[in-house]
Amino acid sequence: MTKILYLHGFASSADSTKADLTRSFIKKNAKKAKILIPDLDNDIEEAFHQIENIISEESITAFIGSSLGGFYGTYFTEKYDLRCVNINPAIPPLNMSQYLGENTNYSTGMKFVINKKHLKFLDKMCKEIENVSKPKNFMTLVQSSDEVLDYKRTMKYFAGSQIELIFGGSHSFENFDLSLKKIANFLNLN
Repeated sequence: MTKILYLHGFASSADSTKADLTRSFIKKNAKKAKILIPDLDNDIEEAFHQIENIISEESITAFIGSSLGGFYGTYFTEKYDLRCVNINPAIPPLNMSQYLGENTNYSTGMKFVINKKHLKFLDKMCKEIENVSKPKNFMTLVQSSDEVLDYKRTMKYFAGSQIELIFGGSHSFENFDLSLKKIANFLNLN
């Protein structure tokens, strides 16, 4: 059985639109797959350990990650030699200094703090995945009008992987539902 771990973006939750669409699609179309969509901790280091624990406990075989969740997916795909679909992913070097201090989770309204310790932890992770060593393990979905991340840098970072570039769109990845069949094919869910 394929076990997919969906990793949402920064200050988001398991109830995001993409997570809901993915959950519904897999439930309906991939009978031999299980998807786990946890609420990742807002604390970056805690989220890292949470993901590690889920990988270990659930024998995860693939990731789907959006934005910061894509960064996490890339990190763990490189570490464990799994497959990963990234949606407008954050890539190294990752500069989140604009989030130092108090933040609010967009989905839950919960307040949380990003401090220099968190940024150092992210820097350490970035150094471990400066380059993708197995690009064939990745499918990367990017939209050119992403207002948060530079799609050209993303395409360069994931060179050699399966890349789906859609001109226009936004960071939230508009019309995501139109990509679900391609994701299923890449993850061999059919």
